[in-house]
Amino acid sequence: MSIRHTLLALLSEGPKYGLQLRQEFEARTGEVWPLNVGQVYTTLQRLERDGLVESEDGGSGGGKPQNAFVITPAGADELTKWLLTPPDVVPPPRDELVMKVLVAMRVPGVDLPQLLQTHRRHLVQAMQEYTRLKADLTDAEVELALVVDSELFRIEGIIRWLDIADARLARRPATATADRPASTPRAGRRIAGIRR
Repeated sequence: MSIRHTLLALLSEGPKYGLQLRQEFEARTGEVWPLNVGQVYTTLQRLERDGLVESEDGGSGGGKPQNAFVITPAGADELTKWLLTPPDVVPPPRDELVMKVLVAMRVPGVDLPQLLQTHRRHLVQAMQEYTRLKADLTDAEVELALVVDSELFRIEGIIRWLDIADARLARRPATATADRPASTPRAGRRIAGIRR
């Protein structure tokens, strides 16, 4: 998450103080990403240094609590560019669960189906908790509902990946041994080629 750009978005509504920005940041993101007020002022100092915000009185705010900040035209351009830039989905992020499964394939004595089932069980439980939370939300809690929906879809995707991984590993040739190379340099280039 870009705190820098989220603060710019909040400032696009009008002048705001640091503490106000922290409170609004947490409210707008469903109160699931707590933000330290010191982090707000540090980010404001950097934004001011880069010419993306300025102190409302026109002087150097320096990220002080008594100064209200406004977004500059350069800051508005930066915000628009960020909002319209699609997330970079390739190369794949270093997902910890994917790495665990890939590594476990080479560890002697690891029961891969059991490993996958352990993670699947944990994720299903998390989905159930999010589903209960979603059922308790009111229509006014839109921000939190969007975060919960995002997590439900993300977890569902991981569970589907575990199911596919389980099936793929079950079909793995018996000749796949621990001393066989896991991949070739060409494999990374093939994924990188998706970008083109």
